[in-house]
Amino acid sequence: MAINIDQILETIIVWFTTYSIKIVAAILIFLIGKWLCRRITNLLTKIMEKNNIDVTLVKFLGSIVYYTLFIVVMIAVAGQLGINTTSFLTIIGAAGLAIGLALKDSLSNFASGVMLIMFRPIKIGDFVDAGGVTGTVKSIDIFNTTINSPDNQKHIVPNASITSGVITNVTANDNRRVDLVIGIGYDDDIVKAKGILEAIIKKEERVLENPATNIAVSELGDSSVNFVVRPWVKTSDCWDVYFDLTEEIKITFDKEGISIPYPQQDVHLFSEQKPR
Repeated sequence: MAINIDQILETIIVWFTTYSIKIVAAILIFLIGKWLCRRITNLLTKIMEKNNIDVTLVKFLGSIVYYTLFIVVMIAVAGQLGINTTSFLTIIGAAGLAIGLALKDSLSNFASGVMLIMFRPIKIGDFVDAGGVTGTVKSIDIFNTTINSPDNQKHIVPNASITSGVITNVTANDNRRVDLVIGIGYDDDIVKAKGILEAIIKKEERVLENPATNIAVSELGDSSVNFVVRPWVKTSDCWDVYFDLTEEIKITFDKEGISIPYPQQDVHLFSEQKPR
């Protein structure tokens, strides 16, 4: 059978012309698309940095945006080359669902990390009670938060555990109230005791004048008459003032003859007369 050279050459030329255009177009789509991915990612990164979003979150979200856009570009390139992308998208969707189910706890921690970094209910250096741990926040990462307890134990807490419960930020405000309960005996002079407490508070320089300190009889207890002493101080002075006032009140009450009673019970004995 004779080979028609002209027909073969015509077929090659048609194929080369058709597919070379597609290949060139695919290359252009890839190059332009990659450039756009980088430009869009850099623009979003700059916007997030101007809004003082945490550097860790900026980098992480920037990577997600870039690779998501890059996948879109690659799908466009495949479509330009005549590759059926429908099945490819189906595979990606199924893989994404499987990965999402397998990593649901990690994704929950990630979402919680984004919330912590963006809304800042806590920040590094705060003393908090969150996620079942009390201590100072050392770092806030995408998946977990590191908290050092007062005895210097390092606790790595999943972010989801923090956002799913109550967050108590002890040092969030500039001022705090010190709450003391001081008991005196029923036989002691209430007016004298109150005057002593007022003098001690007035002498303490770290106590703020505004809001004013509240000193009042709060309870007639089983063994004592209880005063509440509630001065306001700078948050950084709270515990030092608490300990110093407690010591000073005990020393001064001892000098002034004011007793600080402890719980006690009276036992009454009755003699029983035996019949003769």
